[in-house]
This record gives sequence, structure tokens and C-alpha cells, in this order.
Amino acid sequence: MAETTFGRRAVNDGKLVYRLREGKRITLDTLERIEAFVAAGLGVAPPPRGLVVPLERRDPRSNFRFFENRQKYLLFVHTCGEKRVVADRVALELANIHPRPPALRVFDAGCGDGTVLARVLRAMHGRFPQVPFYVSGKELSVEDLRLTLDKVPDRLFEHPASVFVFTNMNYAEAPWLTPASSAAAAGMIWHEVALRGGSSGEFETQIAELAPFLQDNWRANVSPRTGMPVYERPVAIVLYREDHRFLLDAVIPRAGRTEANFDLIVASQPYRAKSSVNFRAKRIIAPLARALRPGGRLIGIHSHGHDPGLEIVQSIWPDENPFSVSRHELLRAVKYELGSAGRDLNFNAYADNRSIFRYDMEALPNEVTGPIGNSTAFAAWNAAVYVAQIEDDRITEVTRDGQYLEATREVLRKHSGLWFNDESYVISRRRD
Repeated sequence: MAETTFGRRAVNDGKLVYRLREGKRITLDTLERIEAFVAAGLGVAPPPRGLVVPLERRDPRSNFRFFENRQKYLLFVHTCGEKRVVADRVALELANIHPRPPALRVFDAGCGDGTVLARVLRAMHGRFPQVPFYVSGKELSVEDLRLTLDKVPDRLFEHPASVFVFTNMNYAEAPWLTPASSAAAAGMIWHEVALRGGSSGEFETQIAELAPFLQDNWRANVSPRTGMPVYERPVAIVLYREDHRFLLDAVIPRAGRTEANFDLIVASQPYRAKSSVNFRAKRIIAPLARALRPGGRLIGIHSHGHDPGLEIVQSIWPDENPFSVSRHELLRAVKYELGSAGRDLNFNAYADNRSIFRYDMEALPNEVTGPIGNSTAFAAWNAAVYVAQIEDDRITEVTRDGQYLEATREVLRKHSGLWFNDESYVISRRRD
């Protein structure tokens, strides 16, 4: 058929073939539509979507969600300074933020225990003490949500003109608080709480009363198609001070009437280290970039490797390389995925001296320079395998004897401590 006819029938674009011949790029969704059209014309089944974007498949029986290993997570958080260093890096972006009425809008793409978000909000209050805040966070884990909610009362006391919104929806839905499927939208739970009183203690008591609601509704299942954790029902919780309801009327979101348009999006470790570059771009970073308002900034942070932590891991598994996707590859994939929608975005990988930063395992000097006890060696081992995201069954195989602890001690002695490297990148939307 004619080129223009093909383009119109395949993707409703008569100039498709001409643009491809000129070297223009298309999104992966457009490619899938073209393949489906060709397959229909040939009378065959279209290629599986997984051939275009490999699905992140995991065995639900043995690895429901790596980050849900509470012991490893909490030990890592309390022995390493990543949360503090990441928050300091995010706070540097506040100098480039120019909020617009009615509020400065922030989205945390994975709250974790809420430490990074709380530190960033403290820095925001210092720079914008009189500006209302709209703070939205995504978190699938009910345990992590509880830890995050523990930080909210103090933030509401110091900065009363704040609205907090937490949701368990995925990255393509959470910024807009809108489920993608009509079935999920029909079952969505919208829970708004206007907190009474004026002290952090009063706010804490009322937030603690949400525990039964969370237990009943904040649940996750495993997708039979991908093995990934997914919400059972989409939930949005909205928290604000009742005595500031009038002031925040234009900021408080309403069910069915929400927007994204964020000034700042924090994407710290939002994907598994071994996930493919296409998965990261298509499922996580590209949807988040679409949620930026003019002048908004998305800061992404993930593990970089090339540090003593990886040295510990490779002393046990010499061929292990969990940090194979660099920020440069990821930004190229995101730019390709967004296509024309990314024309007004800037993709900033920056030089290594600005992008890469380190954080340390916090230990006393004599704990790593003198005889290294089992507790210090175990904390270092746990941090190394946690950052590298080594599966539990592989760890079990090598921990049947004490060789892994001795290998850890050798690295600690060699470097007089333990540290890890993260790398950062920024996607910003041009200002009007």
C-alpha cells in the first residue's frame, strides 16, 4: 500500500514512513502498534510485548520483593548514611525551584521509611517558610508507609500550610492519583483526614488511628504475569491541618479532580539494580518526567558501584556486576521513550565530579582499624549485599561458613572503612 496509507492505518500518521526514513525516533508504544498492524495484515499473532520491553519477571515464591526484607533494610538504614547524603543532594536542587501559586508541589517516588522526604521538607521550610506545600508520596509497603507517617506530625507542626498525600499506585498513576484501568478506578479508596489540634502529639495520635484502615486496605499482591508486586486496590490518603483548611482549599486534591505539575520529583533508588534500561525508562522515569510542571526538576539517584562495597561482593561472586546501567544510558532511553513529549525537557547527566557522591557505613574508627568484631563485619556484609541486591538463596549458600566475614574484614582493613557510590541525574522542564 502507499506509504501515507500505511502510516494512517497503523498509527494515524500519514507521514510516519517519511519521518522514519529521515531518522526520526518513535516511542515503544508506537512500535508495538505498528507491529500489531503488520501482524493483522499477515494474519498472524503480533509479537509478544515482552520482546519489545522485557518484563521484570521474578519468582513470587522466593522473592516477593527484595526491598521488603525488613531486617536487611533496617540494618542498612541505621548503619549507613545514604538517606542523609541523598537528602543533602536533593536539597541542592531547591535553589533552582521557582514555585507558583497555590503551592510548591513535591513528589517522592518511593518514600521508604520517610527519612529522605522529612529531611528534604526541612530544607524546603528553611528556603520557603511561608509557601504552602503539596507533598505527595508513593509507597507500596504498608510497613514503610507507617514509618513515613511517623515523620508527618513534626512536619505539620513546623510547616502547618502543608497537604500530604500518600498512595500505593504505580509510577504511571501515582502523580495524578488516577488508576489506569477503569476497574481499578471503580474500586479506588479515597481517604481524607483533617487533623484537629495544634501540636505534633495531637497529630500523631490521630494519624496512629489510621492503623486499622491501613491494615485492611493497603495490601499488595503478586502479578501472575510479571511476578512484580502490585496493589490490591488503589488507595489515596490525604492529610492536612483542619485549622488551615480554608487557606489550603486550592491545594487539597479531590477525587477525580487532581493534577501532577510537580516542582520537584525525588526518584531515589526507584528500581532494582538489575532491572533493564528499557524497564526503568518506560515504567518509571518517563512517566515521572511527564508529571513535571514548567520549571520543574526530577532528580534521579541510583547505585553506581566502583566502591569497597562492590569489592566485598565480587570477592565472593567475582563476575557479579549489578550496576551495569549508567545514568547516560538511562537518560538516552528516557529521551527515546518520551519522543516528541520530551522536546521541552533537559536531560542532565552532568560530569562525574557533580553526579557521583559517596556515603559511608557509620562506624567508630577503632571498629575498622583494630580487630574487627563479628557485629561490625556482619553490618558491612549486610550493607554490601543489600546495595548489590543479592538474592537470599545465593546469600544462604555462601554463609554456611565464615569465609564471607573474613573477606569482608579484608576489605574493611584495606580501605579503613566502607563506603558506597551513588550517581545522580536531573531531568528538568523548561520554564515558560
